[in-house]
Amino acid sequence: MAKSSADDQELKRACEAAIEGSKQKVRMSIRVAKSHGVWGKSGKLGRSMAKPRVLAISIKKKPQRTKAFLRVLKYSNGGVLEPAKIYKLKHLSKVEVMTNDPSGCTFTLGFDNFKNQTVAPPQWTMRNIDDRNRLLLCIVNVCRDMLDRIPKVVGIDVVEMALWAKENPATAAKVTSQDGPVASIVTAEDLKVTVEKELVSQAEEEGMETLLGTYVMGIGEAEAFSERLKRELQALEAANVHAILETEPLVEEVLLGVDSAMNIVNDMDEWLGIFNVKLRHMREDIESIETRNNKLELQSVNNKILIEELDKLVERLCVPSEYAACLKAGSFDEANMCDNLEACEWLSSALSGLESSKLESGYANMRAVKEKKAELDKLRSGFAQRAVEFLRNYLSSLVESIISSSQQRAHLKRPDHADLRYKCRIYARLIQHLKNLDKSCLGSVRKAYCSALNMLLRKEVREFANELRAGTKTARNQTIWFDASAPTGQSMSTADTLAISDAYSLMLAIFVPLLVDESSFFARLMCFDVPINSPTQTMSKEDKENEDDEGNTDMHATGKNAEELTALNECLPDLLGGVQEDFYGFVEWAYKIDPLRCISFYGITDHYLSSKKADAAGYVRLLLGDLESRISILFSRFVDEACHQIELDERSVRPTGIVPYIPRFATLATHMEQYIQGQSRDLVDQAYTKLVSMMFVTLDRMAQADLKYADIFLLENYAAFQNRLYDLANVVPTLAKFYHQASDGYEQACTRHISMIIYYQFERLFQFARRVEDAMRSVAPEEVPFQLGLSKVELRKVLKASLTGVDKSVAAMYKKLQKNLTSEELLPSLWAKCKKEFLHKYHCFVQLVTKVYPNETIQSVAEMGELLASM
Repeated sequence: MAKSSADDQELKRACEAAIEGSKQKVRMSIRVAKSHGVWGKSGKLGRSMAKPRVLAISIKKKPQRTKAFLRVLKYSNGGVLEPAKIYKLKHLSKVEVMTNDPSGCTFTLGFDNFKNQTVAPPQWTMRNIDDRNRLLLCIVNVCRDMLDRIPKVVGIDVVEMALWAKENPATAAKVTSQDGPVASIVTAEDLKVTVEKELVSQAEEEGMETLLGTYVMGIGEAEAFSERLKRELQALEAANVHAILETEPLVEEVLLGVDSAMNIVNDMDEWLGIFNVKLRHMREDIESIETRNNKLELQSVNNKILIEELDKLVERLCVPSEYAACLKAGSFDEANMCDNLEACEWLSSALSGLESSKLESGYANMRAVKEKKAELDKLRSGFAQRAVEFLRNYLSSLVESIISSSQQRAHLKRPDHADLRYKCRIYARLIQHLKNLDKSCLGSVRKAYCSALNMLLRKEVREFANELRAGTKTARNQTIWFDASAPTGQSMSTADTLAISDAYSLMLAIFVPLLVDESSFFARLMCFDVPINSPTQTMSKEDKENEDDEGNTDMHATGKNAEELTALNECLPDLLGGVQEDFYGFVEWAYKIDPLRCISFYGITDHYLSSKKADAAGYVRLLLGDLESRISILFSRFVDEACHQIELDERSVRPTGIVPYIPRFATLATHMEQYIQGQSRDLVDQAYTKLVSMMFVTLDRMAQADLKYADIFLLENYAAFQNRLYDLANVVPTLAKFYHQASDGYEQACTRHISMIIYYQFERLFQFARRVEDAMRSVAPEEVPFQLGLSKVELRKVLKASLTGVDKSVAAMYKKLQKNLTSEELLPSLWAKCKKEFLHKYHCFVQLVTKVYPNETIQSVAEMGELLASM
């Protein structure tokens, strides 16, 4: 017989390699053929469609338990085994050998965890019965020894399995050597299988063997053996009939005893029926009594709980006398605040406890609860009205007393509001309770506080500004920068008005943090649920200690609330409105002294504007923004006035020489750069753009008034602009842009003026060249000498008239250039450009003559260059 694949060690190693990494050990591997059947049909097995597979039983051991798996492996295209499916043996419920396979080598495995039970399970076909028994025996042993259960076996004879295990002890030993005991002990009783065939039990088989052993007969005596068995059977039946006939009296006696016993049993049955009826009635009575007792006991418990709940409710509905006295007519003096706060806390908790959401529906609809809730609402409204009236009068009188007792400040220090805040904090928790009791009642309190504190702040800012103006000593000398009638050297130095910027910076340094602190304190005191900036940056030490001692941590906002923020922004104008007027007055006072101080004011204001980010400082940011806009407007007014003065120069100044506003602008730009602080660069650049644009436009208009000297006027002024602003243009990008624009204008004016002088002295020479060029557009160069007015004779006349005494013509050109030029420092550069331009034009003329009149002699370019260099 061929070697079984279960003994193939190479196959086992291939299976272990295929499942490497799963920490499972292969106990048995065997080759099978896989096919599919149909439920309810026992047709052909479909061997033509069978697929080769390998079944492997693997074990995975863990410290707590051991798992067993049935793996299906298939061959890949390269002939290498790879995992196809895996089944857990703990779900194996049935092993069925197919009856439609005469060989008995086909079986199916049923698992109880299949998702789709309507699909027939695969059929596995072994090579022979030995392979089938070997595999099934291994599966049964693994399930019994490791899983404490075995599957149901259908269609296989247990006796046949046991006999096979006895006949093949070596094979069975290989199967069970790793999995459990020897297969010889596997019996029908141990396996608990269901066998669907008619089989002879082992006991019957042993009895038949014993019976057959009593007869010593050969094979040829079968007929005699049959006759003997018939005779013995007849004798045995006759003996049985005779014995039955002999026992008839005994049977009758037994029947009589049975009848008597039946009568007694019937009587007992009647008595038991009667007793059963009585017992049933007794049980029903007992159950009825127990039910009533249970109801009474439950009612007693419920009544007790109800009494306790009603006692608690009555306790909640009862208003303590001391709290009632405080809420109805208590005093709000500082000594009585503890009692008032306790009464408020009790009232808040009582109202909260009577809310419908915190009461059962039965309690909420009770008349006593409704009446008590109405009484508490009346107490709340009365207390809130009295508290609001007190706070309004108290806060107003407190601020008025501070205003009346304050004296003129002497040292320009920050106003001290520590005492005011301390006295306000005494009632901070009362205000918090008022918000919890009736949020709408705080409006009048907030307005009263805002109105009173606004008077105090405006008084302090006004006195501070007046003292600053009185203490700031500056020369009150208004400079009109672009006035043509004013002396050119008149200007005010930066140091003369530096004290004004210092005073403005001091004013902002003191009052901007003060206004932010007052806004933050107002938001905390009046219980606005908005983020508050940290008070540690601007509050005094005493304010911080009072804030910590009070313990009002619940007043700090924990999250942004849009509704609260809107309400705060509506109140802050009442608190801080009008304070900006004194800032405006100070800025306008400084503007009258030195308008350029607006530049430094703008930078200082922008610094404070960018540093105040908290929600409570929102209105302060608006005030600073308005102040910055006012400063920008004043500076724009200064720039507009300067532009107007420049326009006046157009009508009052004769367009000769350098206009006075160019050197004045250079001086002004130098001063403006010295005033720049912080973010005021944009403001200054805008002023530069407006002023220089107006200057250049005015220059063009003035030049158009006298076209004869327009180019000289433009080049001199553009040159003056470049010379005066050269240093500033290297560091200021805006001025650099206009510097390049002036440079372009200068070059264009120079080119036009020099060309005019050259053509004035050598007009005939270059007009002849222009006619030759015009002729060359229509005829060939060699045909030009034959054109009318362009002959060689005409050329010689032109050369004689223009180049005879050329040194005198060049000297006249120099005098012409020098005649109307007011800036002598420009003459050398202009004369150099003039000689260069003339030499270039003469070079072009020589090339033209050489091309058209090749045989004519003319003074060379080199000789003309030596002549020009010598002059």
